[in-house]
This record gives sequence, structure tokens and C-alpha cells, in this order.
Amino acid sequence: MHKKVSLSQILKDLKKIENKEVAEKCQRFFKTGKGEYGEGDQFVGIRNPDLRKISQTYYQYLDLNKTENLLKSKIHEYRLLALFILVKKFEKAKNDEIIRKKIFNLYLKNLTQANNWDLIDSSAHKIIGAYLIDKPRDILYKLAKSQNLWKKRAAIMATFTLIMQNDYQDALKISEILLKDKHDLIHKAVGWMLREIGNRDQKTEENFLNKHYQTMPRTMLRYAIEKFPKAKREKYMKKTH
Repeated sequence: MHKKVSLSQILKDLKKIENKEVAEKCQRFFKTGKGEYGEGDQFVGIRNPDLRKISQTYYQYLDLNKTENLLKSKIHEYRLLALFILVKKFEKAKNDEIIRKKIFNLYLKNLTQANNWDLIDSSAHKIIGAYLIDKPRDILYKLAKSQNLWKKRAAIMATFTLIMQNDYQDALKISEILLKDKHDLIHKAVGWMLREIGNRDQKTEENFLNKHYQTMPRTMLRYAIEKFPKAKREKYMKKTH
């Protein structure tokens, strides 16, 4: 058992493993330049395996208020750590509906802090999707119709957990809502989730594609048909607008 630690102690531990060279690479990789989707985000160069290890060690010692404070940080890796901690807390509270609801609500309240694809992809399905397995899913449609890129990505990525339960309807409906979205990161996420449906039920995916493949964004289509045999991929790619 680790001795109890404070948020300030965790921040000191993080400071020790910062890497300027890694930070500079992340700035480029996550498109933080002017006019790019991650404009202005700040990195200190802490690798994901290290963040996951810290979250596994310390998640039980940070309450939700302190975790929320960490999530409000300007530092990308600190926000990612907060999300790893929230996911871990959520999973550990599988028999405590009150705690799960608190984490779900805290996550939604701070969703704009998950403002890059890695932050969304590591958390949306594990909190939003997991919470909604046995509940109404209106919030997914509200997020999908938002003007915020990350809320829209969260809506489709949250369906990953539902897809893994062989529950495809919300993923398909949200994919339809996002078909005409202009952003490449939405095209990729929707295509990915369609592919995940196809991995489990190719007929359901193909029914969707046969209805929409001629007009859906090309990147979305490429992602969706990535696992298809070559001849079938070529058939779908021969589309006209």
C-alpha cells in the first residue's frame, strides 16, 4: 500500500519525468500551431505509459475535486492523467451507481477540457458509453449536434462501448448525423466506429454503407472499409458525388 499523497506531490512526480524533446514532438504531432485543431495546447513531454502507471498508483488518493482541478490544467499531459484517473475511478465503482453518476456528470461538465483526439479517445467510451449502457442516450445526440469538435467526437467515440456490446443503433444514427461534418477528425472517428460494427456484423455495416457511401467523406469511407477484401474496397471507392 502506498502512503497517502497529495495533488502537489503527484505534480512533483510529474515534473521529474518531463522531457523537452518529447514535448516538442508532441506540439507538432497534436497540431498545436496557429489555426490547427490543437492550437495553443501546452505539452511537457510525459509519455502515456508513464501517465498510466502514475494513474494506477495514485487514483485512489485523489478525490473527485482534486481530479477535476487536474483536469482544468493548461498542460495536456496533466489533463490526460486526470482522465486516466477518472476512468480508473469509474471502473472501480462498478457497483456504486452514485459514484459513477458523479464521475459521468463531472466528465460532461469538463468535456471541453478533453480538447484533443487522444483525450477523447482514451475516455469517452469508458465513461459516457459505459454509463449509458442501461440508460437513455439523449446526451449522445446533444453532443453530436454541438458546434464543438471535441463534443462531436465524444458522441461517436462514446458508442464504442455500446458497439462492443453488439448494440449498434446509436452509433449508426450518430454516424448519420455526422455524415456531412467538415472535420477530418470526425470523418476518421465515424469511419472507425463503422469499421468496428463491421468487425462484429458486416451486414449491418454494409447496409449503412450502401445507403451512404456515394456521398460520405472519402476519409470516412476509407476507414470504414479498411478490413474489407481488396475487390470490395475498390467497389466502394468508385463513388460519385
